[in-house]
Amino acid sequence: MTGTERETLRAFLDFHRETLAMKCEGLSDEQLRRASSPPSTLSLLGLVRHMAEVERAWFRRTIAGEDVPLVWSDEGDFQVAYDAGHSTRTEAFTAWETEIAHARRIEREAASLDVTGRNARTGDEVSLRLVMLHLVHEYARHNGHADLLREAVDGTTGV
Repeated sequence: MTGTERETLRAFLDFHRETLAMKCEGLSDEQLRRASSPPSTLSLLGLVRHMAEVERAWFRRTIAGEDVPLVWSDEGDFQVAYDAGHSTRTEAFTAWETEIAHARRIEREAASLDVTGRNARTGDEVSLRLVMLHLVHEYARHNGHADLLREAVDGTTGV
């Protein structure tokens, strides 16, 4: 409640990462792949895969300047991650947790929130501050989706 800006951003980002993981706890691979809010094809596993791409794109590609492809698309198509039809919990969570570990390392090693990188898709210069705020926003939005998806799978609600 009284942390620095960086500590606060880090805490909120970790809270949202943990929330997505919690929304997936106790479900089978089939349940995680289930598109439970027709006509949408979105699934909990698709969200996990998407967030692995988001973590990689913003921290590794943008802030660290790493020349790495997306996790599931060499062509840079972020939509591929949403298709979890043949994915498994192990595959998706391993990729997501790997990207979170990279993101945490990159953030820790950055001298300040004012460190900048270049967005690989737009070429815009962006700060680590903006990246962390964007990730909080991205997780918060998708955790709302995860709430609805999980409730439709087995009735579980809450954070």
